[in-house]
Amino acid sequence: MTRLVALMACALLLAVPSVPAHAEDAPQERQISIDNFTFTPAEITVPRGTRVVWTNHDDIPHMVVDAANPKAVKSPPMDTGDAYARRFDAPGTYRYFCSLHPHMQGTIIVR
Repeated sequence: MTRLVALMACALLLAVPSVPAHAEDAPQERQISIDNFTFTPAEITVPRGTRVVWTNHDDIPHMVVDAANPKAVKSPPMDTGDAYARRFDAPGTYRYFCSLHPHMQGTIIVR
């Protein structure tokens, strides 16, 4: 009987997905909306490891690129409803813009 209980406990542990020990260990995601030729929010501060997702809600294509060389951020052209994601693992300030419409600008600060 004890062996059966131990086997059932092991099976239960295997069936339960693992949960990070601390909330700060959990992967994070932030959304940036592209709408009306604007990145919203225009500036965000995120912890390292955050995945940032840009989604185009405009009726025309947009691209997300930074001015760094080599580029840390460079999306393909995104049509309406398309999204581009990038994980930010290194601390720093990432200034980006739409290479098709350079007046569209945003900033990501990674702590």
